[in-house]
Amino acid sequence: MAVEALVVGLGNPGRQYERTRHNVGAEVIDELARRAGVVLKPGRDQATVADCAIEGVRVVLVFPLTYMNESGQAVRPLMKRHGLTDPGQLIVVHDELDLAPGVVRVKVGGGLAGNNGLRSITAHLHTQDYVRVRIGIGKPPSREHGAGHVLSKLPPRERELLDVAVQHAADAVQVVLTDGVDAAQRIYNTKTLDPA
Repeated sequence: MAVEALVVGLGNPGRQYERTRHNVGAEVIDELARRAGVVLKPGRDQATVADCAIEGVRVVLVFPLTYMNESGQAVRPLMKRHGLTDPGQLIVVHDELDLAPGVVRVKVGGGLAGNNGLRSITAHLHTQDYVRVRIGIGKPPSREHGAGHVLSKLPPRERELLDVAVQHAADAVQVVLTDGVDAAQRIYNTKTLDPA
């Protein structure tokens, strides 16, 4: 069975970045790997990877080791290696400043919303038309706090929201893979976060 999709979680490598706002995409990849019973291992393309089946669909789970701002350096060679030529075969999971903490939304293409990981992927693939599962982290109180906001540890209540959002985002990826983007958008783009 050929690989049908690449699922990429954006973030930064290193323990100091674990469980920060900027790494929620990576947390979703870890959750999908846990659900599939696989472990991500270092691959040849500056990423940890796991080849697995999710709901009967063969995918490669990816966490780039390039740091967020250079994610395209890992994604492009992996797309090529697995013969994935349609940008719709790429699902990128990432943090989103323009959404309230814990909100999960699905879209295809569109603007980059200041996300340098998306900018790098778009530059390397020469298209913005890949699938995005966006996890809201909210905006910082002022622009000067941008980097500190996305890279800092979270207050307990916000961490709880993001823990739930990671589960919802993993579910959203599964829906995209099995039922398509439209189905995922119908479910997640109208859903409010249930913290329970």
